[in-house]
Amino acid sequence: MIKNFLIIGCGLIGSSVLRSVAKNKIAKNIFIFDKSKKNLSKIQKLKIPLKVINNLNSIVSNMDMIIFCTPMSEYEKIILKIKDSLSTDTLITDVGSTKENSLKKIRKTLKKKAVWISSHPIAGSEVSGPDHGSAKLFLNRWCIIIKEKNMNNKKIKILVKFWKRLGSKVLIMDEKKHDVIFSMTSHLPHLIAYNLINTASDFEKKKKYNLIQYSAGGLRDFSRIAASNEIMWRDIFFSNRSNLSNSIDLFIKNLKVLKKNIALRN
Repeated sequence: MIKNFLIIGCGLIGSSVLRSVAKNKIAKNIFIFDKSKKNLSKIQKLKIPLKVINNLNSIVSNMDMIIFCTPMSEYEKIILKIKDSLSTDTLITDVGSTKENSLKKIRKTLKKKAVWISSHPIAGSEVSGPDHGSAKLFLNRWCIIIKEKNMNNKKIKILVKFWKRLGSKVLIMDEKKHDVIFSMTSHLPHLIAYNLINTASDFEKKKKYNLIQYSAGGLRDFSRIAASNEIMWRDIFFSNRSNLSNSIDLFIKNLKVLKKNIALRN
C-alpha cells in the first residue's frame, strides 16, 4: 500500500484514478490538488476519504507517489513550484498522451535526483470533468510506461504494480516509439475528426443545408470524438507535431490516391 498519494488535477482521468485508488485501497492517505473550485466541489461530493491541498509546497516532500493528471501545458508551471520541495524518494508519474518533448521539458525543469517515470493510460473519453470519472475506466485497458536510460528498475516495478491494481494491462517502451505509434493510432484520428466536423460546418453554411438531420452514425461518431477536451488535444498536437505531421502526410498521400481512383472510375 502507498502511504501518501497525491493527485494533481481532478478531471476525467484524475477523478478516475481517485475513485479506483480508493475502491482498491491502494493508498492509505489520498491528497488532491486542483485549481478549479468547481472540480474540487464535485470531488468532495463523492464522499471519498481525502484531503484537499491548497499549497503544494507544504505537502509534496511527504508524498510517496504523485500523479500529474493536468493538461501537459500545466506541467512546467507546477514543477517549478514544487521542485525544491520534492523528496528524491517520491515516485512521480503522469498520464500525458505524448512523451518525447514533454519529457525533455520535464528533465530541464525538474531536479536531477527526482524520480519521474511517465505513464500513458489508454483510457480516455470524449467527455471531460470529474462528473464522468469512473473507478472502472482503466479496467482491461492498456497503460504504457516509458522507460528511459538509467532508470530506477525498482521504481518501474512499483509503477507497473500500481497500474495493474487499477486494472490496466501494462506495456513498457521508450518515448520515441510511443510518440510514433500514437501519432497514427490516436492523434491523427482526432485531428481528422476535428477537421471533418469543421468541413461539415463549412459545407452546411455554403449549401444552407441542415446536415445533422441527414447524418448517419459515421458523422455522429466523428462529432462525438471532436467534442473531446480542446485544451488537452491542443497540447497533444503541439507536443507531437513532428510525428503527427508525418502521419498527416501519409494520410494525404493515400487520400489523393483514393481521389484519383474515384475520378478514373467509369
